[in-house]
Amino acid sequence: MLPGLILQARDAHFGAALAVQCIVVAHTGGALARVLTGTSVRLVAFGFWVFAYVWLGLAPLAMLATDTYPLEYRTGETTAFLAATLTELGLLAHSAGAALAAGRKGARSVVLEPLLSRRLAPLPVFLLCGLALVLAVVLIPGQEGGLRAFFTSRQAMWRSGSGADTDPLHALRVWGLAVPAFWAMVALVHVHRPTAGRLPRAMRRLLLPALLALNVIVNNPISKPRFWAGTVLLVLLFSWRRFSTPQAFRIAAAAITAVVLFAFPYSDYFRYDAREAVQVVALAEQFNSNMDYDAFQQMQTGIDYVGENGFSPAAVLGVVLFMVPRSMWPDKPQATGIELAEYVGYDFHNLSAPLWVESYLWGGAPCVVAVFCLLGAAGRRMDDIRERLRDRQGTLAVVLVPAFAFYQMILLRGSLMGIVGPLLLLLTVPLLITTRAAGPSRFPAPVRPPVTTGPAPIPGHRRHP
Repeated sequence: MLPGLILQARDAHFGAALAVQCIVVAHTGGALARVLTGTSVRLVAFGFWVFAYVWLGLAPLAMLATDTYPLEYRTGETTAFLAATLTELGLLAHSAGAALAAGRKGARSVVLEPLLSRRLAPLPVFLLCGLALVLAVVLIPGQEGGLRAFFTSRQAMWRSGSGADTDPLHALRVWGLAVPAFWAMVALVHVHRPTAGRLPRAMRRLLLPALLALNVIVNNPISKPRFWAGTVLLVLLFSWRRFSTPQAFRIAAAAITAVVLFAFPYSDYFRYDAREAVQVVALAEQFNSNMDYDAFQQMQTGIDYVGENGFSPAAVLGVVLFMVPRSMWPDKPQATGIELAEYVGYDFHNLSAPLWVESYLWGGAPCVVAVFCLLGAAGRRMDDIRERLRDRQGTLAVVLVPAFAFYQMILLRGSLMGIVGPLLLLLTVPLLITTRAAGPSRFPAPVRPPVTTGPAPIPGHRRHP
């Protein structure tokens, strides 16, 4: 119903770009509906299709229909058509990758299966809890504003220097407080309790309230980005066994979709110190005017950028070697969102760069197909493995798959250089607090002869009745 309401909001300007965008909306909406009505829980697919449906489905539909965009830069009809086509190309590649992985559902993954089968180990979990508390004691009082800055606004965090995302090393130090605190709390909740003795159980009861309070401080939605705060809450929700059933997942996922559609634009209330009164407007107007939905317009900007400057394969090195400081690498590539903002001439650089345009800048349409095919296959494998392991308490699949599923929305929104550091921490820390699960023996058990009752017959003699 939403696409119809958006198209009826004003007189739609129909054209080739809008026609392709209607195909994108049908694709993303149908895929999201299939995830919400499926017989299995597919968290990674849910995170992908929610982002695609809202940010690259409905929002561009409203922009193309009304010829109204949140940013000043304007492109022609040809660029808009190419942006919609590029979106659908990535979606088709993602669907193809997921279908290929689903076709090999019985096959075991040599990488993901052993990785997600790892189990939380009590001793490393307790060490991580201690490390998170020590980091909090050392880092929180040392910043400008101290504890109060975490409950003021994101702007206050920027002024204190702890919320800056422009320096990758500094961003890693910031996320080095938030990510370990998050994983310590989640792991402490899910660590396998029967393996713990009386002392570990007492430590768990002592540490859990402290870590809960720490996460309220460092991972609250006032001082942290909405996508990250939402990831923390949704991991806690979907790692709970009660929400691992398809019925519970459908109810929760449908509610989350409604929240993302109607409440997300108003959830940045705490971004600035000076807060304006919340004004509720129509959904189509939100898509047209709110900079949170700049993804499609940034894709158009990226296409024009490539048309003028050519592809930038060296940008991949900036993502891979993000930890190298600019003092050692003067020609280090900029984050794609910043690069596009400077190309247009914006004074502000806090803009998105969707994975579609990131991969397009690397090498055109073939790169888009390759990236999204791999992403679709990996996501489907992760969902299938979690489904098989959902009844095994304390496995990495129970906690890591929901974390990737929802942080994936930040990955899709971009820029990659701005989020690759937190993503690396998010995926690496759990590996340090888990141990390899005991697998089945490589050698088949010897076949034993059947057990007989009564005396065995003597060779060469026949029994007589």
